[in-house]
Amino acid sequence: MYSTDRGIEELVARREGESVSVEWLADRLQAFVDLNPAFEDAVERLSTFLARDDDADE
Repeated sequence: MYSTDRGIEELVARREGESVSVEWLADRLQAFVDLNPAFEDAVERLSTFLARDDDADE
């Protein structure tokens, strides 16, 4: 188990049943980077991955 799995599991447990908008997610990612600039590259890679996820279906 990766250490990120715990954070993902917490996210699911706390937000289970909720729907969130892309705008909300983008705002939260930006706030995280503002507080943790060292993670800017990782958040950029995650954002790009999520933005292009539909491309895998083609």
